[in-house]
Amino acid sequence: MDDRLFRNAMGKFATGVTVITTELNGDIHGMTANAFMSVSLNPKLVLVSIGEKAKMLEKIQQSKKYAVNILAHDQKMLSLNFAGQLEKQEDVQFEQLGGLPVIKGALAQISCQVVNEVQAGDHTLFIGEVTDINITEQDPLLFFSGKYHQLAQNGKVAASS
Repeated sequence: MDDRLFRNAMGKFATGVTVITTELNGDIHGMTANAFMSVSLNPKLVLVSIGEKAKMLEKIQQSKKYAVNILAHDQKMLSLNFAGQLEKQEDVQFEQLGGLPVIKGALAQISCQVVNEVQAGDHTLFIGEVTDINITEQDPLLFFSGKYHQLAQNGKVAASS
């Protein structure tokens, strides 16, 4: 099967956009990801999938913790920033949640302690036990078919500019 066909098919699943953050030796590290899901309610577990070539892989393996920042509709530039798609890095405002750096203004912030690490193809799945959560009430930033979208006022999904 062609890699492009597979990627295109996976892109048909609309997702939210997250930035995964961690702190190691006093330095904050982050990456944009949409491979995130809830795993269990009891205990409260979530999963992130990190590619083998991502710098973040080693950071989470060493720190054994991560935070998931679910981005709000107006945080597209932060997503691009942590995806390495901007020439000039954005100034990011962080706050702390459960001893981890989280992005100020995110729709939801979830701090986690790694409880399991599973090799899966060219990715590593990090299952994290949720240690703290903070949520706000606003609309999400969405990703579909390789493009950013946001909810329109009429309840339909609209491409973001």
